[in-house]
Amino acid sequence: MNFGIIKERKTPPDKRVVLSPQACQKVLSRFPKANILVEPSSLRVFKDEEYQEAGIEITGDLSQCDVLLGVKEVPVESLIPNKKYFFFSHTVKRQPYNRKLLRAILEKNIELYDHEVLTGTRGQRLVAFGRYAGIVGAYNGLRAYGLKFDLYKLPKAETLADQQALIFELQKVKLPPIKILLTGKGRVGHGAKEMLDGMGLRQVHVAEYLKETFDQPVYCEIDASEYNKRKDGVRGNKADFFNNPQEYRSDFFRFAKVTDLFMAGHYYGEGAPYLYTREDVKHPGFKIKVVADISCDIDGPVATTLRPSTIEAPIYGYDPVSEKETDYQNPDAIAVMAVDNLPCELPKDASVGFGEMFLKHVIPAFFNQDADGVLERARMTQNGKLTERYAYLQAYVDGKE
Repeated sequence: MNFGIIKERKTPPDKRVVLSPQACQKVLSRFPKANILVEPSSLRVFKDEEYQEAGIEITGDLSQCDVLLGVKEVPVESLIPNKKYFFFSHTVKRQPYNRKLLRAILEKNIELYDHEVLTGTRGQRLVAFGRYAGIVGAYNGLRAYGLKFDLYKLPKAETLADQQALIFELQKVKLPPIKILLTGKGRVGHGAKEMLDGMGLRQVHVAEYLKETFDQPVYCEIDASEYNKRKDGVRGNKADFFNNPQEYRSDFFRFAKVTDLFMAGHYYGEGAPYLYTREDVKHPGFKIKVVADISCDIDGPVATTLRPSTIEAPIYGYDPVSEKETDYQNPDAIAVMAVDNLPCELPKDASVGFGEMFLKHVIPAFFNQDADGVLERARMTQNGKLTERYAYLQAYVDGKE
């Protein structure tokens, strides 16, 4: 089985890779029938020489490969017909901007396996960059807070080597006694929590957070059951919320009244209530002044997120009165950090972590007849057609929705 690691070609450039040189060595050691070729790249976080030193061949010709591994979408003109591809296609939710890509995949008889739908038998995602989005998002949020109030200046995450370097910078910061709220207890939330814990912040429970004042900075991590409640007054729970989101309304404002810095690391499901609206932000009791929207759902559950921001210019301001963008340093503005490709700022750590997951959960499927159905569940296209699981995308492909 020949695997090929492709060069990332999307703009802006992405330095991440599915398998690091060390991960490649592990694949070859554990699976003697595997072979790996790497397409040369001057942008990749691991240099070509590092792969060569690990015994991996660098070549511009991947035509002999059975399976091609990438991170971001592959430009249509770069797709090699009749191959198996793994990458984030951003088509599963019918994203209009990638309709042309999915059409080309079908026309070129490519078997597409989207990283987003590589799942276990219980539906859980097997590979993801969420933890690293949380790590960088928390750092960027704290950086934005310092810039908003001219308290301190942290270097950009992309200029630092790894997570430990980010934590080292955060440990130098002396925060005032602010309250930080973190939503989400999945991969993203856990990544953000690692950073808050790493800088030595005290974690408090919901009751303390809402009612007490502190002489030191504190944070509180909450999940959907704590910022939503059932409309009928019956006591709800997290499982019920995810099964029946339409039966809930937001109970977030009680947190907004006491929060200085909000880190949004939750997953927002279709039909769920918004955390806060633009009208909520106009309320005199709305206290949040900095939002790190790690989830980055545009014009949605976090009403202050008007657009994604960029690594180059990660912060913008939201004017509660005009509901428009403004300078984030304006006294009445809410500073918003909404970078939508956060793991790109920590490419080495993100690549190593992703590769470990891919090696553990995905590579074995090629050598055990896909015993757990990992490949079967993630195969979106085959023989020039959508597979049964993804047939719902046909109208999207045809331009009918």
